[in-house]
Amino acid sequence: MLMDAEMAEIAKVFFQESREGLDVMESGLLSLGTNGGAESINTIFRAAHSIKGGAATFGFSEVAQFTHGVETLLDEMRNGARPVTSQSIQTLLQACDCLREMITATESGQPLDQGRIASLNADLGHILGEASQAAPVAAPAQAPAAAGWRIRFDPVPDLLRVRNEPTRMFAELKRLGRLTAVADVSRIPLLEEIDPETCYLSWNIEMEGRIPREKLVEIFDWVDPNCGLEFIAMDCPGSGQTRPGESKADAPPAAAGTAPAAAHEPGSATAGDAPSADVKKVPAEAERMALPAAGSAHKAGTDSGSIRVATGKVDNIINLVGELLITQSMLCGFADGIDPSELDRLRQGLAQLARNTRELQECVMQIRMLPISFAFNRFPRIVHDLSRKLGKKVELKFTGEGTELDKTVLEKITDPLVHLVRNALDHGLETPERRAAAGKPETGTIELAAFHEGGNIIIEVRDDGAGLNKARILQKARERGLIDPTQELNDEQVDNLIFMPGFSTAEQVSDVSGRGVGMDVVRRNIHDLGGYVQITSREGEGSTIRIRLPLTLAILDGQLVRVGQETYIISLVAIVETIQIKPERLNTLVGRTEVFRLRDEVLPIVKLCDQFGIEPDSSRAQDGLLVVVEADGRRAGVLVDELLAQQQVVIKSLESNFKTVSGIAGATILGDGKVSLIIDVPELIRSAVGRGAGAVTARAA
Repeated sequence: MLMDAEMAEIAKVFFQESREGLDVMESGLLSLGTNGGAESINTIFRAAHSIKGGAATFGFSEVAQFTHGVETLLDEMRNGARPVTSQSIQTLLQACDCLREMITATESGQPLDQGRIASLNADLGHILGEASQAAPVAAPAQAPAAAGWRIRFDPVPDLLRVRNEPTRMFAELKRLGRLTAVADVSRIPLLEEIDPETCYLSWNIEMEGRIPREKLVEIFDWVDPNCGLEFIAMDCPGSGQTRPGESKADAPPAAAGTAPAAAHEPGSATAGDAPSADVKKVPAEAERMALPAAGSAHKAGTDSGSIRVATGKVDNIINLVGELLITQSMLCGFADGIDPSELDRLRQGLAQLARNTRELQECVMQIRMLPISFAFNRFPRIVHDLSRKLGKKVELKFTGEGTELDKTVLEKITDPLVHLVRNALDHGLETPERRAAAGKPETGTIELAAFHEGGNIIIEVRDDGAGLNKARILQKARERGLIDPTQELNDEQVDNLIFMPGFSTAEQVSDVSGRGVGMDVVRRNIHDLGGYVQITSREGEGSTIRIRLPLTLAILDGQLVRVGQETYIISLVAIVETIQIKPERLNTLVGRTEVFRLRDEVLPIVKLCDQFGIEPDSSRAQDGLLVVVEADGRRAGVLVDELLAQQQVVIKSLESNFKTVSGIAGATILGDGKVSLIIDVPELIRSAVGRGAGAVTARAA
C-alpha cells in the first residue's frame, strides 16, 4: 500500500503503538494464568481492538482480519460465554507473536508468513467452534434484519487529526441501501475560533432496506471508541438499540460467534470498558520507546533511534536555554573591555553560566534516561514459556522497575539479562519434586531488582534454587584445564569460574544451555558497557548475580592522574583507594614484576609509563602514588606521579577517531583543550596477568 509522506509518518505512530498494545496484551494474558479477572480481559480486548481499528484505517486488511479473530475470542471470554483456559491463553500468546511479525513485515514491505497466519487462524477457529458446539443453547437467536435503521453518530473532536475521514463511512453506507444524512451543526463556533483539524459536526442518519445490524457495526468499526454511536431499528423501536455514547468496541459483529446484542444486555458493561487511550498509559505513562519485546521479529523491526520524551523534560530544557541566553547577553557586555569595578559582576556571570551549563547537561541526560521496566517487561513471557518447557513452577518478581538508566545502556544490557534469567531458571531452580524433597515450596522464585548506588545502577538477578555446586565447578574447571590442578581457590573465586570461556557443568547440550558460550559472553558484554559483574551463591539456598553499570555511556566520573607530562583518566567506579607507597611493602617477583603487599593481598603494580612508553618523574615505585583499581574481582595497583582533580568527562571514541589502543577505553578533551586518554581498567589488569604478574589476586571472600 503506497502512502504519501504525511500518511507514512502517521503510520509510524500506528506501528509503534501497535507494538505497545501487543506488550499490554502479552502482559495481560500472562496475568490471566495467575490472577486474571474481568479487568485484565477488558484491557487485553481494548488493546486488540485499537490495533484492529488502526490497521483497518491504514488499509492493512490482513492485520485487521487476523486481529478480528483474536478480538472475537477475547470478546467471548470477557462476556462470560467462554471460560479462560490455558489452551486459549497459549493460543492468544502465539497470536501476539504472529501479530508482531505481521506488523514488522507490513512496516518493512515484506511478505507475510501466510502459513503461520493460516495455522493460528485455524487454532482460533477450532477454539471458537468447540465452544459453540459445546453450548449451542447459550447463544441467543439471530435477530432478523430490520426494515431500516436510524443512526446517531457523534464523533470525538479530534477525529480528523488521526486521519479518520467520515466521507468513507457514508460511501460504505450507500452501498448497503438508501441513505439520508442530516448534519448537526450546533457545535460549530464563530469563524475566528474554528480549528480546521477539529470535527464539530455530528450526524443523524436514516438507512432504508433490510440491512443486518452487524453490517452497520462493521462500517463503524474503525472509529474511536469514545465516539457516540446509536442504532435504532425503524420497524421495531427499541430493538437492536445501542446506548448513546457506546462505541463499536461494545458491539462486536455477529461473525464473532455470539449474537450481536449479547454484549449489550443490562449489566454486561464493566468498568473496564474505558477509552482505548488508557491502553497507551499501561506500560510507562509519558516516556515511551519502541524497545524489543519477546519476539525476535519485534526486535528486528523496532526503530531504536527514537525516544518518546515527557513534555516536562522538554520544558525544563527550554527554560534553561532561556537562562543561558540571559547570561550570554550579560557577558556580551564585557566584549569591548572590562572595567575593574565590574569584575565582581563578571565573576557572577561566569558562575551563573557554569551553573546553567551544568543544569542543562543534567536535563539533556535525563532525556536519554528510561525506566528499566522496558527491559524487565520481556521477562514474564520468557519465564512463562521456559518454565512450561522445563516443567518447573516459577514466580517472577520485580523490584525497582522505575529505576532509570541511559537508553543505550538499557538496550545493551537486555540480552545479558535474558541469558542470566534463562540460566537461573534452567540451572538454578529445581523441579517441583526436588524442591519438595528439599523442604522448599514447589514454586521457585526469580527476582530482578534494580537500584541506584554511588552514582551507578545496580541490577541483581536472584533465585532461591539449588545454588552453585562448588565442588563440581572446581572439578570441571580442572578437567578442562582452566585452572592449575594444585591451585587452591576460595569460594568467591570458585563461583567466578563460571564466567571463564568454555566453562559448563551441563551434562547434555540443549537449546537452553550447555555449550559453555554464555556466561563469559555475558561478562564481556557488561565490561563493554563499563560495568562489572559478581556472583555469590550458597548451596541449597540460591544465587545472586550483581551487575554494576554506569548510568550513561556518554559521560564518565573520572579521576585525573598525571604520569610524567601526560594526564590520564581513571573511572571513579574502578578505584578502590589511593595510597602512599611504603618501601618495606614492596617486592620484586621474577626480577621484573613489582608487587605491593596491601593488608591480606599482594597486588601487582602496573606502571603506566611502561604501558604507554612515556617518561615518568621517577621510575621507582616508592616515589609515586598507588591507585588501587578493581575489575572482575581482581585488584591491581596503578603507579602514577600525582593525583589531579575529579571531574565528569565526555567520552569520545578512540576507535572511530583514531584506532584501537590496548589499555585505552576512549579519550576526552579537557578544559585547556588538551586530549586526555581514559584508562581501560579491566584490560590493564588482564595485560598485567599476561605479562606474568601471577600475583594478581581476587578479593578475599
